[in-house]
Amino acid sequence: MTLIQLSYLTTIAETGSLNKAAEQLYVSQPSLTNAVKELEKELGVTLLYRSGKGVTLTNDGVEFLQYAKEIYRQYENLMKKYGKGGSYKKKFGVSTQHYSFAVKAFVDMAQEYDMSKYEFAIKETKTREVISDVSTLKSEIGVLYLSDFNRKAMEKLLHNAHLEFHPLVDCRAYVYLWRGHPLAEETSIRFEQLAHYPCLAFDQGDNSSFYDAEEILSTREYAQVIKANDRATMLNLMVGLNGYTLCSGIICEELNGSDYVAVPFQDEGTDSESVMEIGYINRKNLVLSEMR
Repeated sequence: MTLIQLSYLTTIAETGSLNKAAEQLYVSQPSLTNAVKELEKELGVTLLYRSGKGVTLTNDGVEFLQYAKEIYRQYENLMKKYGKGGSYKKKFGVSTQHYSFAVKAFVDMAQEYDMSKYEFAIKETKTREVISDVSTLKSEIGVLYLSDFNRKAMEKLLHNAHLEFHPLVDCRAYVYLWRGHPLAEETSIRFEQLAHYPCLAFDQGDNSSFYDAEEILSTREYAQVIKANDRATMLNLMVGLNGYTLCSGIICEELNGSDYVAVPFQDEGTDSESVMEIGYINRKNLVLSEMR
């Protein structure tokens, strides 16, 4: 069965004549007849009833034509979008943990292209959703981090989702807070100094674990913890409650303003525990687009 045969049958049904259909399709009448006979032979049913007055569809032909029209309509829609001069737009999507530097990189990338010819998407979301989005190709790449604490658990998740991790940069932990915070002028901040202030963390959902946390050193005992769903709320809590979060230290004043600072975190534990290896994930054996 071919799309040409479906087109032939549809035109025959509309004109009620093999000759008229042949003229409209710019093919010879014998070629048209043979194409329909080959289709009937393949299906094992008679689609057309031929008489001296022309041709009409049989009962099987009427039913078959309903499906044939739908298939051909979908083909035409595909050609309108993906064919020469079609409306198809190249797509590029990113899912990321809540990183302003990832958004800034996305902005810089998008500005290099004619956005009327592309469909761009960026999604700041939970760790597990970053993995799921890339695994299901909702996003081409995902941005997250590994550490000595979460590495084995995360690598297992990535392996099961057929994903691979590409490191970009190693960062030591910083305390992120607003400039009016009592500790904002410190050259470094120790864990004990944070005891009187709420630790802010991004909510990872009901079924999350410590390994899903976007903040380094998530297993430490924090006296006060507040969870938020988005970066804007997190920034508001920093101002309203003198909250803080532990981050990579890579901040973007262009997007978040200059009211926030990142102060080095003075970790008295194992040095490797406070190192974030930030990178991107993608599907294994997937050829990435030029936008990555």
